Amino acid sequence: MIDEGKPIFVQIAEQIEDDIIDGVYPAETQVPSTNEFAAFYRINPATAGKGVNLLVDDGILYKKRGIGMFVSDGARERLVTKRRDAFSDEYLRPLLAEAAKLGIGAEQLTHMIQAAADQRPATPEPRTTPSAASPSKGVRA
Repeated sequence: MIDEGKPIFVQIAEQIEDDIIDGVYPAETQVPSTNEFAAFYRINPATAGKGVNLLVDDGILYKKRGIGMFVSDGARERLVTKRRDAFSDEYLRPLLAEAAKLGIGAEQLTHMIQAAADQRPATPEPRTTPSAASPSKGVRA
């Protein structure tokens, strides 16, 4: 999981976001502790805590004093909206701009996208996360 080009705490936050979007952690579900993330990824607990706190600051997770971190109601929907907006900004707009430069129209672009989609694997590769490693947090299929 560790990508040298991105801060580890950001990667921890993104991994939790991915798991929320994928349904691993539904609303009101406890997520692994910062110590579990730290042990799993062999990082400093403060680094793992910084990643979790990004999501607390965004209202995706909330703290139950003495118990742990939990997924907020509506977190999945907020994350999907955020990711769709980012997808549009980071991928669609540059794609459309490049297509326009190359004279690729909407119909041709649609066919190109469909052809590419037909060639991709049907299911994504499963990820290993602390939730999969920790029987107390459930097993990821």
